[in-house]
Amino acid sequence: MTPPLLLEIDPITKWAAIILGILTILYATMRPWFRKRDPLGKPHRFGSLAQQRSVEREMQNVLVELSEMARQITAQIDTRSARLEALIRQADERIAAMNAQPPAKGLPSAASTSQAPPASLPPEPSESPALDPRHAQVYALADQGRSSKDIAQQLNRPSGEIELILALRR
Repeated sequence: MTPPLLLEIDPITKWAAIILGILTILYATMRPWFRKRDPLGKPHRFGSLAQQRSVEREMQNVLVELSEMARQITAQIDTRSARLEALIRQADERIAAMNAQPPAKGLPSAASTSQAPPASLPPEPSESPALDPRHAQVYALADQGRSSKDIAQQLNRPSGEIELILALRR
C-alpha cells in the first residue's frame, strides 16, 4: 500500500502552504478597506448655501471664459485658413503664369520638365507682381539678416506666416 501524497510532503512546504492560504484569506477580507475612495462618490458638504452659490458662480464664470476662448481660437483659425487659401491661390496663379511663358533661350519650360527651374535665375521684370507692403517689411528685415522669429516678434505676426512669406519669395 502506498502512503497518501500529503504525508510525503516535507513539513516546511506544508507550513508555507498554510501561511500562504491564511495570507490570501486576510487579503481578500481586508482589500475593500484599502481601496481608494472616489472623491465624487458622495457629495461634498458645503458649510452654507452661500458657499455653494459662490462655487456655482465661479464655475459659470469659468465656462463663460472657456467658451469665449474657444470662439477666439476659432476666429483665429478661420482667419489663418483664409490667408493660407489666398496665398495658395496666389501661388497657383504664379505657377500658371510661369508655365504659360515661353522658355528662355536654351532652357526647357517648367511644364516640359519634372524639375522646377533653378531658383538662382533672376525674375524677369514683366513677371514681378505688385509687392505687398506687409511682405516688403518682412523682406527688408530678412535682408538685414534677421531670423524669422525676430521678424515675427518685431512685426507682431505669427512666425509661421513669416516663414511662409519668406518661402514664397522669389
